[in-house]
Amino acid sequence: MVRGVAIVAFDECQPLDVVGPFEVFAAAREAQRLRGARDAGYEPFIVGPTARPVRAESGLALLPDTTLARMTARGGRAFHTLMIAGGAGARLAASDARVCATIARLAARARRVTSVCTGSFVLGGAGLLNGKRATTHWARCDALAELCPGARIERDPIYVRDGNVWTSAGVTAGIDLALALVEEDLGRDVALLIARHMVVFVRRAGGQSQFSAQLSAQAAERDVLRDLMTWIVEHPSADLQVPALARRAHLSVRHFSRLFHAQTGVSPAHYVEQVRVETARRLLETTGRSVEDVATRAGFGTPEALRRAFQRRVRLSPREYRARFGAP
Repeated sequence: MVRGVAIVAFDECQPLDVVGPFEVFAAAREAQRLRGARDAGYEPFIVGPTARPVRAESGLALLPDTTLARMTARGGRAFHTLMIAGGAGARLAASDARVCATIARLAARARRVTSVCTGSFVLGGAGLLNGKRATTHWARCDALAELCPGARIERDPIYVRDGNVWTSAGVTAGIDLALALVEEDLGRDVALLIARHMVVFVRRAGGQSQFSAQLSAQAAERDVLRDLMTWIVEHPSADLQVPALARRAHLSVRHFSRLFHAQTGVSPAHYVEQVRVETARRLLETTGRSVEDVATRAGFGTPEALRRAFQRRVRLSPREYRARFGAP
């Protein structure tokens, strides 16, 4: 079996939205070949508005394999997955009725419809997000919600699946999305092999979230704080009370608390809870450990403390989160 993946890119696209997933699917095809598998994997190809090169936001030129017109013509190229790349061009295309009608026709032929970053705007313009849960780049969630009042826009996840419609967050999140599609089609072993080859996570350290603690740690200017914040991520079940953290940073409690907030914008307690919630999310996503065990390993101590933190930050209970995002 070969799954054609039609990646639609418009002028002013975000190039990583195209190239990142393309490389994942190409790597999956090569992995299947080397394994001697009967399932050949994927055949990714780029679809442009016209036959001329698509000019990305950065100036990179991408040569389309085919065009939207050829795809919708009688006998157009067969495909399994439709993927819309994001960027300024996608947001502009979302207001073009002819383009949206074309995407709707292509979506009707696809087994699976996906978007990367603001490619979701095109799906929204084509009416494909009505009644669906969806996401996009965190900075564009409000605009997508305005465009698609009939959709439920989720700001936090790296990607969201609702039926056969998958949408992802911005830029590199397209790689996460593509790996999830590979895992669903070919299994976790193949997805893990590709992730290792590309030197990325199959599942990010922050769980399926656009806002990970490790990203916020980069904001700290002082090495001592950056090192401490990394240590917290690696030891979520340790004593992470403010006095213990201040001792580890060799600072007074008062000075530590003020410096931490000044450089990160949050209190130490806020950051610790964020890390623990991310740890719990990752365990719920990737293991079958009990909620009690997850609470202990993530540093919450009790399932009730874990549940309260999840309600505050995720708006779901741990069991609801596992049902939605846990591995099959």
